[in-house]
Amino acid sequence: MTKIILKQLFLLVFLTLYSIGFSQNATLYFEKIRNNEAELTAFFAQMPKGGDLHHHYSGAIYAEPLLEYAIAQNLYLNLETMQVEKEKQATGTWMQFSSLKSKGELETYKQQILHKWSVKDYNNVDYPSDKLFFESFDKFWAATKPTFKTGLLELKNRAIVENVNYIETQLSTIPCDMNTDDLAITSSKLRELMLVKDEKALFRALDLVYDQLIARGANTYAATFNTEFINALHEELKMDDSRFTMRYQNFVLRFMEPIDLFKNLVIAFISANTDPLIVGVNIVSPEDGETSMKDYQLHMLLFKYCHAKFPNVKYALHAGELTLGLVPPEDLTWHINEAVYTAGANRIGHGVDLAYEKKPYDLLRYMTKNKIAVEMNLVSNEFILKVKENRHPILLYKDFGVPIVISSDDAGILRTNLTEQYVLLAKRYKSLSYADIKQFVYNSITYSFIKEKSVKNQLLKDLDKKFKDFESSLPQQ
Repeated sequence: MTKIILKQLFLLVFLTLYSIGFSQNATLYFEKIRNNEAELTAFFAQMPKGGDLHHHYSGAIYAEPLLEYAIAQNLYLNLETMQVEKEKQATGTWMQFSSLKSKGELETYKQQILHKWSVKDYNNVDYPSDKLFFESFDKFWAATKPTFKTGLLELKNRAIVENVNYIETQLSTIPCDMNTDDLAITSSKLRELMLVKDEKALFRALDLVYDQLIARGANTYAATFNTEFINALHEELKMDDSRFTMRYQNFVLRFMEPIDLFKNLVIAFISANTDPLIVGVNIVSPEDGETSMKDYQLHMLLFKYCHAKFPNVKYALHAGELTLGLVPPEDLTWHINEAVYTAGANRIGHGVDLAYEKKPYDLLRYMTKNKIAVEMNLVSNEFILKVKENRHPILLYKDFGVPIVISSDDAGILRTNLTEQYVLLAKRYKSLSYADIKQFVYNSITYSFIKEKSVKNQLLKDLDKKFKDFESSLPQQ
């Protein structure tokens, strides 16, 4: 028995040293190539990247397959804006793709469409980058909605090739035609309570609305969405297998009136509370929008309220996707604070305005202590906000020990992928070691919202094996 134990101990020590040797070699090789973009690209393309946690489905699909669908279905194209619709609209100049083809103009419009549906060939001069980005979604939505099946498979197959084995995507809002016009509590009343900072009165008002939403079938809307959309798509497409796992976040839109946003938020929380595939809730649309800014604190309290109703539901919040010049300076000081302290976010997305936030060091310490991860989106922040290199706060988060995950955001519109995020990370931030970057990869699984412990544990085990295989494949130094 003693000999068997000694043999097992010897094997364990040997395997540990063997693994350490490959990890040290990977570190040396990484430092050798970190100033060469082509070599870094090859390195990170092969490196296991775990999960992509800040991921918008509609922005992740590349424009080319959406355009192919629009042409095949002979949709109508607005010749001024490059928006497509199934039916001809009352205003604007609209023409079907078949007519453009017969006139020999299709190829010309194809290029114009790609320029409006993505950042392809963008020259940083002709149009504001943030407007181009956020306006693109509505332009191709008529081609996105009917193509969820092909789109999800596109994302899965691309992820597998790129050595990404988990995506947590924001797939769709939850359809809801519930009328709220006759509710006793109005949006203006909620805003009034917010302005006088009477949280207790606000929550009492929300209680009345909540009860009415439940009475009008909020649970049914959530159940229908879960069963007939999410689960049906997920199972039909066999999204989960030994190579890849996908989960979904619900989301609401910042620009909606408070009552309607609250209605959708309640249904989103119910949905996430009752289905293992739907792992969280989020809030989207431009953070600097007029309604977004006016109602931001109210939105954070709506999340706080829903969390009290559904304490097991996790949520990530877009917060601090702002920079100097985009909004007045005083509006850079409180968005991440509100998302973290008031709303109680489990993760935040972007967090770019950190350096301007009130008491940023206390905020960072709080995030570290409470393991609130930040989702970093380097290409997105550079294109939309013009924030990059040492203007970006990523090293501030790192120095204070805040868990960091690297994400792609909207890879289709931005013409990027997860590999490019890591290439930029290595090129721009030389103080980050290979061990740091490897930790970011593990964070992407550890801080995911996956509900099933067995699934998360398996993904972590898969990462262990993938890193051993990857590191052993690198040139010896």
